[in-house]
Amino acid sequence: MGRFNLLIALSLLSLFVFPSPTLAQLRKNFYANICPNVENIVRSQVTKKFQQTFVTVPATLRLFFHDCFVQGCDASVIIASTPSNKAEKDHPDNLSLAGDGFDTVIKAKAALDAIPQCRNRVSCADILALATRDVIALSGGPSYAVELGRLDGLVSRASDVNGRLPAPTFNLNQLNSLFAKNGLTQEDMIALSAAHTVGFSHCGKFSNRIYSFAPGKPVDPSLNRTYANQLQQMCPKSVDPRVAINMDPITPRAFDNIYFKNLQQGMGLFTSDQVLFTDSRSRPTVNSWASNSQAFNKAFVAAMTKLGRVGVKTGRNGNIRRDCGAFN
Repeated sequence: MGRFNLLIALSLLSLFVFPSPTLAQLRKNFYANICPNVENIVRSQVTKKFQQTFVTVPATLRLFFHDCFVQGCDASVIIASTPSNKAEKDHPDNLSLAGDGFDTVIKAKAALDAIPQCRNRVSCADILALATRDVIALSGGPSYAVELGRLDGLVSRASDVNGRLPAPTFNLNQLNSLFAKNGLTQEDMIALSAAHTVGFSHCGKFSNRIYSFAPGKPVDPSLNRTYANQLQQMCPKSVDPRVAINMDPITPRAFDNIYFKNLQQGMGLFTSDQVLFTDSRSRPTVNSWASNSQAFNKAFVAAMTKLGRVGVKTGRNGNIRRDCGAFN
């Protein structure tokens, strides 16, 4: 028994003395002696891209989320398919990822590689994490220190995307379950959902809410009636389902807490948005952040930091890609 108790004690001690490999590797000054100007270089490229098109904001933010929820934050979503491998980016759930997000990372990578000290020393996964922070700040959201030190993943399979991303039809239980699998709480989920304060969606993603919600109820009753009429005008039944409209009808080009005020008015575009207000378990958080932007910003930064720790690759499980779109 004595030897068994000693092993238990040593195991418990290791939990406190040796932090988890992911958290031990990630740190805010990771590149201080490797590529000390990495953040300014990335920010400069992101700013140039932002000035060319606002789509850079939602495209980069969504790319980061879709990357982290499938095999972790390892830039596996950027890998291009080959004749022998269908990569994540070509899964149906990722086909709507705007090219501007990919281009933002590629441009930042090229700028870093133009500096000998930084060439092939900064992972594509870290570039995407930094670029995501930068587009949020450029669109009026909070800026924050990004933990760095991720390696790029060695695998990218379209089949791995199945069931890993939230659907626009999800209810609260489904959202909470999926986010919990990634170590995220209900509060984290609600904060991250507010990324829908910027960007756009295709008509086909929500047409069921305005034309075929239920027998005898073609329009979802949780939708604001005026908003539903506006959606029907922008997305008539015969429209190409790929036609896109703003997700936030009030301030579509500002990262802000208007998302929550929209939910209070029945103006959440997806079922998975509006349910955050209609479900009594999440409504208090929506109401709180609708009236307190500082509290929302703080919660969003905390949630983004936790998201950035999901499935981080270390050691032999990753490397630094020479080309973000192809394995070394």
